[in-house]
Amino acid sequence: MIARTRQLYGELRWRSVVAIAALALITSGALIAARPTVMLVNGERVESDVAPVTTVRARAFVPLRSIADALGAETVVDRKTGIITVALADKTLRLRVGDTHATMNGMGFTLKHAPFRVRGRVMISLDAVSRAFNVRTRYDARNARIEVVTPGIGETQ
Repeated sequence: MIARTRQLYGELRWRSVVAIAALALITSGALIAARPTVMLVNGERVESDVAPVTTVRARAFVPLRSIADALGAETVVDRKTGIITVALADKTLRLRVGDTHATMNGMGFTLKHAPFRVRGRVMISLDAVSRAFNVRTRYDARNARIEVVTPGIGETQ
C-alpha cells in the first residue's frame, strides 16, 4: 500500500512538473507575440507614448499626432468643438473622436472606423491615414511592424 501511494504521488508530481513546463512554454510564446508594434514612417522609426492598437483581424490604429508629425503635417485640436484638423501640403483633414464622418479639403467622406482615444491620444485607422495623406500603409502582424510610406520619398526603387 505504501509503495503504491509513493508511486501515485511520484506520477502526480511528474504530471505537475510537465503541466507547469507546458504552461510556461505557452505563456512565453504569448509574451513574445505581445511585443510592441514598431511604427516606421518613410523608413524612420516613430516613437509615441501610446503604442499602436492592433486587432485579431489585422487592423491597426496609430496615434494620429505622432504619424502626422512624422509626415510633416500640422495638427490642431479645437477643444471647444472637438474638431481635429491635420494639414499637410494642400490637404486638410478634419475629424472628431467617435465620429466616422470626416472632411478632406471640405469634401465629406466616411471613415471605416471612428477615431478613438487611448490615454488621451487620438487613434486613427491605417486605412484612414492612407486615404487622408495619400500614403501607402502596411501592417505586418507577424513582425509587429507598421509602415507608412510617402510615394517617391520613403520607398526604395
